[in-house]
This record gives sequence, C-alpha cells and structure tokens, in this order.
Amino acid sequence: MPVAEVRTPVHVEGEVVVTKRVGAHRHLTLTAPGVPERFRAGNFVAVSVPGHVARRALWIHRVRASSAFGPTLDVVLEPRGEGTSWLAAQPVGAKVAITGPLGRAFALPKDAVSCLLVGEGYAAAPLFPLAERLRERGCAVSLVVSATDESHLLSALEARRAVRSVTVVTADGSVGQRGQVADHVDDLLRRAGADVVYAAGPTDVLRACAAAAERAGAWSQVALESPTPCGTGLCHGCPLPVAGEDGVDRVVRACTEGPVIRGDRVRWDAL
Repeated sequence: MPVAEVRTPVHVEGEVVVTKRVGAHRHLTLTAPGVPERFRAGNFVAVSVPGHVARRALWIHRVRASSAFGPTLDVVLEPRGEGTSWLAAQPVGAKVAITGPLGRAFALPKDAVSCLLVGEGYAAAPLFPLAERLRERGCAVSLVVSATDESHLLSALEARRAVRSVTVVTADGSVGQRGQVADHVDDLLRRAGADVVYAAGPTDVLRACAAAAERAGAWSQVALESPTPCGTGLCHGCPLPVAGEDGVDRVVRACTEGPVIRGDRVRWDAL
C-alpha cells in the first residue's frame, strides 16, 4: 500500500513575488520560508485574510527550490468570495500570513505502477507535483484535466511535459471531449490500465473516480476540498464522515486526517 509522508507546518510571513491571471484563475508565486522545503504533493497552505477569522485554504500547485527570491511556492485560486477576491487582488510585494504545509499528502506507490490522475478546475493543482513524483518513481502517469469550459482548465499544455498522456474534458465541449468526468472515467481508467487512481476536484468528480476505481479493482485516493476555518485541526470545523478500517463510521477532520483520503473510506452520501 502507498505510504504518505507528514511534515510539521510553520507559520510565516510570506510575500507575493509574481501574480498573473490565466483564464478564470489567478496564479500567485509566494515566498514562505520553510514551507517549500516541507512540501509534499497534496499539501495545502492556509492564508489569513484581514477582517476574517477563517483562513483560506489553497492547494499548492508547484514549488521551486531555487529562484531569484529563494524557495517559492505557487498557488492557484478562483476569485469567488471576499477572501479569494482579496487574495487575487494582492500586488507584487504584498505581505501575507501563511501557515503550511498542511494536511495529509498523497501516498506514493512503493512500486512502479500505472496511475490515472483526474482533476477538475483549479482544484487539479495538487496533481501536477504528484505527477512529477510518480514519474520519478518510474510510474506510468495518465492525466485527465476537466472543467466547465476552456477558461477554467488548469495547465493542460504544461501537463504534457510530465505525463504519458493527457485527456481534456469540458462540459461545454469547447476543448477536448464533451461531458463530465463521470461520463468518461471508466473508459479512461480501462485504457490507462491504472492500478491507482488519484483525484482532486468537486465532490461529484471524486465520488465518480472512487466508484470507477472500485469497479475496476484499483486503489484510489481523493483530495477533498472543504471549508477549513483554521487549517490546523484546532477548531474541528471541517467534519469529514468516513468508514474506519474496523468498519465503524466516524467523523474526522478534513484538514488533518485529510484532505487526501482513500476513496473507499469516504461516506459520500453523508457529505
């Protein structure tokens, strides 16, 4: 069974060093001393927003060990509410309070196996560093990126450099195959001959991928996206219903016992 790594988070003052709009998303490059060095694919950071008690959780899209600014991390967000809109509007040089890396990362296979990675919208961000780690281990990686339309796709062209194959799915058919992930995932899993399925995105995408993996006899991990008011597990404000190894249903914290969790452990009907 794949094994996940856990690293102690730090709370630091970071700085925006690059900001750019790509389609419907805002990409930020941040300095955050100590965070890139501790990062594992699937971790997130929590950013404090002035005037708000709850922090904003952001997936880490990429880390750079060396740049003109030292180690940096990239995050991707889609401005929706006050917090994400404030973050998207921060200029180069702005200071931000960052805690991370947080959460349970993706577990990596011990052997070189075939892997299918499925991500939708900006939430596909953690799959890109995961693909690099899997490739380093000799795994055959197939990636599916999906979105409602072309403007919400994340880094589809960039992905082609790191994986064996890339499939694009859009709900409106503007790019790639038309439809939802659930319409295509069984066929994609079969074509990839995947032993492990990793998924990141909305709940319906994760549930479809976990179900397809179970039907195919594959092992799955999903990166759940849910509000995490503190990001550190202290407030217990991100309940995640799961089935334990003993078969007993229980509620855990999405920000600490998750956000990455086995797809067959999630009680989907209770979410």
